[in-house]
Amino acid sequence: MRRGISALRWLVLLVAVVALNAPVIVTLVTSFKSDAEIAANPSLVIEAPTVSNYVRIFAMSDRFDILHFLTNSVVEAALGTVLAIALALPAAYGMIRFRVGLAWLFPPVVNLRAIPLIIFAIPIYLMYQAAGLLDTRFGLALILCLVNLPLVLVLLVNAVRDVPIELDEAARIDGAGPWTILLRVVLPLVRPMIASSTVLAFIYAWNEFLFGLMLTTRDAVPVTVGASFFFSASGGGVQWGVAAAVMMLSTLPPLLLGLFAYRHIGRSMTAGAIKG
Repeated sequence: MRRGISALRWLVLLVAVVALNAPVIVTLVTSFKSDAEIAANPSLVIEAPTVSNYVRIFAMSDRFDILHFLTNSVVEAALGTVLAIALALPAAYGMIRFRVGLAWLFPPVVNLRAIPLIIFAIPIYLMYQAAGLLDTRFGLALILCLVNLPLVLVLLVNAVRDVPIELDEAARIDGAGPWTILLRVVLPLVRPMIASSTVLAFIYAWNEFLFGLMLTTRDAVPVTVGASFFFSASGGGVQWGVAAAVMMLSTLPPLLLGLFAYRHIGRSMTAGAIKG
């Protein structure tokens, strides 16, 4: 009976995993098929595996430089993540310890995640045009910072709230000021949550498409937008094999980062949830 229940659980888990990852599986299989096999064999079985689609991606570097797109995404996502953490940590400390904006600023900032980003498209574009930030890595990184700020702020507010205020009082007695307490007392204790916030913010920044499409044209194009250029890069309609290979390459960095850090993310998310 126990073996039967265990087997049923594994079966349900396997079905759920396949169902949830079906788009990724289909894309991966398609990337290893030739154009002729894609047209003749739409199943998940690969009759003649090939890496020609990946070779063709790098052969198009004179027109569509995939390495340039990947570099843009790494720089922009990393910079946007660092800026979000740098802004959210002092804000979280001020809200929890000094009650600055906790009642009137924190809720609107958090609720920004519920508002469709397309609402901000026109004013942001006009401001960027006036400021000369269109098609720049720093300009897109600023937007990625704003997109991630609500999530990072929520996580760090909860982390700072769990830090005993007695530690602040002890440091204050020794003559430490607010910034010293933040950097030398609070920061080391919330480091696990900062790491989790960094991973999540980087993944969300990497996957951002709307503002990358709207605010970049050539120099700062991220890989999420650059991948769409390959759909008809060789002419003659959509090159599904090449498109699938580009999509797999574009998802590889955040996928590996998520797989590497998921245990730490889960552990930090539940830290402090139960107090004795």
